[in-house]
Amino acid sequence: MNTVLAFGMPGGWELIVIILFVIIFFGAKKIPEIARGMGKGIREFKDATKEIKNEIDESAKAKPSEKKTD
Repeated sequence: MNTVLAFGMPGGWELIVIILFVIIFFGAKKIPEIARGMGKGIREFKDATKEIKNEIDESAKAKPSEKKTD
């Protein structure tokens, strides 16, 4: 028995149960609002990570030019 696969992605029946739970718990009218909020959150996260990556790249490029000459 392979226990590593026990924590993998949910299969077909698990996804159906999750979707039904979300519909029952939140209601069909709230799902688009929740999806929009999640989309905005993901977009903000991607923008923040891109900004941090750009800052790191810029600082890495600036370091070689700041060599000390004694």
